Amino acid sequence: MKKRKIPMRKCVVTHEMKPKKELIRVVRNQEGIVSIDPTGKMAGRGAYLTKSEEVILLAKQKKSLNEHLKAQVDDAIYDELLSFIQKEKQHR
Repeated sequence: MKKRKIPMRKCVVTHEMKPKKELIRVVRNQEGIVSIDPTGKMAGRGAYLTKSEEVILLAKQKKSLNEHLKAQVDDAIYDELLSFIQKEKQHR
């Protein structure tokens, strides 16, 4: 049986290469709207973050998403990311 290739992506905060499923994608579309992309398939410029509260808080502190998405990222996005992670932990 053929082994499937696992897509790897780099976290913009920790700079670690991880499987795509272990990361959250945040995307900026053509209108400049920043949102969370749980499917990983939305059109636009994307940035990946490790699914960890510490990493999200560090990204907020350093404003890492602002640099990578080339857009002003509202604090509400970081709050959404934190609640997204907490919901995912409850489902496990």
